[in-house]
Amino acid sequence: MLIVHVHVHVNPESVADFRQATIENARASVQEPGIARFDVVQEQDDATRFVLTEVYRSPEAAAAHKETAHYAKWRDAVANMMAEPRRSLKYGEVYPDPQGW
Repeated sequence: MLIVHVHVHVNPESVADFRQATIENARASVQEPGIARFDVVQEQDDATRFVLTEVYRSPEAAAAHKETAHYAKWRDAVANMMAEPRRSLKYGEVYPDPQGW
């Protein structure tokens, strides 16, 4: 498993549009066989900050995700909504037991 947390800071005037585009992308993403989860969370104290938690079954699944039409559509749609470049951090699972997936 490969877990990616994507931290996004959105311009205040773009929050609603970013949410809509990101939810659309997440709904399509969870249909991919290589994606176990795709969560979108918004900071409670600062509505302009989001974290996307993407759980891939393999590194290859993460690469395949970036080749999909829905990812390209999202990437292009939100590019000018960002207050700063998004950043991602990659993690490996510890618990629950990775063999239990």
